[in-house]
Amino acid sequence: MLRNRQDTFGWGTIVLHWAIAFLIVGLIILGYVMTRPDIDPELQFSLYQWHKSFGMTALSLAFIRLIWWLSNIHPDPVASLSSLERRGSSVTHALLLALTIAVPLAGWAIASTSTLNIPTLFFNRLLIPHLPMEKSEAAETFWSNAHAWLAYGLAGLVALHAGAALLHHFWHRDVVLRRMLGIFRRGAASNADQQPEGGDR
Repeated sequence: MLRNRQDTFGWGTIVLHWAIAFLIVGLIILGYVMTRPDIDPELQFSLYQWHKSFGMTALSLAFIRLIWWLSNIHPDPVASLSSLERRGSSVTHALLLALTIAVPLAGWAIASTSTLNIPTLFFNRLLIPHLPMEKSEAAETFWSNAHAWLAYGLAGLVALHAGAALLHHFWHRDVVLRRMLGIFRRGAASNADQQPEGGDR
């Protein structure tokens, strides 16, 4: 089942979700390592290039994810979720989708405005053109700060999102996480319907 159903996510959504999730976590870790002041300059340059390549991959997948999200039905919320949890989940998902696009775009803007004019080679193979932006130290500083703060916000949302999924899996024992793992069973829907509202626990 590639596309979403009314009761669960299809494999298209699941694969995109986890691919982007692993890329985001990896990019955050890589971003921390490559900006350490004690790192070898040659290694740092290589890590920056890898960071840009994986960042462009994440950006591409995020746009695909957006198109996929707009062209698919959205599964019904799990019955055990309270109205507040449903609203919070919708807002969190929208912010996650927006930031997975905004963060790499800001990174692309850094490379595009840098006065060093270092080319971006996609995995050392394909030249990624710079955005048509004016090159200046002020612009590079602005986009560097924007990239960092947006990444911090994305990291916080990822942690919140993961924490909520684990809470529902181990505490509420509903199908929230299992639906995104692809191990949801139709019979689980009736069990979830019998769960009390999340706010009643």
